[in-house]
Amino acid sequence: MAEAPEPVTKARLHDGAVQPQEGRQSDVLPTTMKGTTKKTDERVNDILFGPLERPALRFLSQHMPAWVNPDILTAIGVIGGIIITAGYWLSNVDKNFLWLADFGFVVNWFGDSLDGTLARYRKIERVKYGYFVDHTVDTLTQTLVCIGLGLSPFVDFNYAMLALVGYLQLGILTYVNAAVTGVFKISYGKIGPTEVRVILIGANAVFYFASNPTIHLSFINITLFNLIILGITAAFFIYFIVFTLKRASSLNKEDRLKNTSCTLR
Repeated sequence: MAEAPEPVTKARLHDGAVQPQEGRQSDVLPTTMKGTTKKTDERVNDILFGPLERPALRFLSQHMPAWVNPDILTAIGVIGGIIITAGYWLSNVDKNFLWLADFGFVVNWFGDSLDGTLARYRKIERVKYGYFVDHTVDTLTQTLVCIGLGLSPFVDFNYAMLALVGYLQLGILTYVNAAVTGVFKISYGKIGPTEVRVILIGANAVFYFASNPTIHLSFINITLFNLIILGITAAFFIYFIVFTLKRASSLNKEDRLKNTSCTLR
């Protein structure tokens, strides 16, 4: 990002979904292309567990030891990702290592969700640095999780990588959409990063207790877990395509109206 971010205004709060734009981590989106993008003034995180998560994060911030800073919490989040990968890989030896992967998701949530909240609470925000570190680290963690899943005995590596591509596409869509609309939306249909972690913990329970039969179709033989991952990946791609087409259409109309207005002046 070549341009420095412009001053960021606070967003209006409604139901806790749109949060103030002051934070070390993913709470601020810097302006990226002068003259072609908007200043971000909204961060939409209208998640299912928001009413529980936000008070918990505030409580943890208020009681966090002075020596713990946002960078340490970010590192803890990465460690959580490594633990997840190790848990999935070691489940080849013993299925009980899935509990280690579950523990890794909790550690990752603690570090990744709390670092920005702590920065705001202590008023030590670093906008450009925080934005850069948070989203590059998120990408690394997402990659680690999918690699671990692909190394497990439950999902083939190829299907795990397809899921990673689909998930990263949604991340790119979020950043590009924020650059042109000024709204940084990280939740869709009440589903955000926290809900994804809970879903994966639930999937681990299915891996642990259920069987993984092979389904014989006319064109492919595929295990049940691979079929589920393939369906989720297809949903990612369909959402990406539909949202992209709808947003492109609305932006095209908006730009045409602006050009017409300028011509009439």
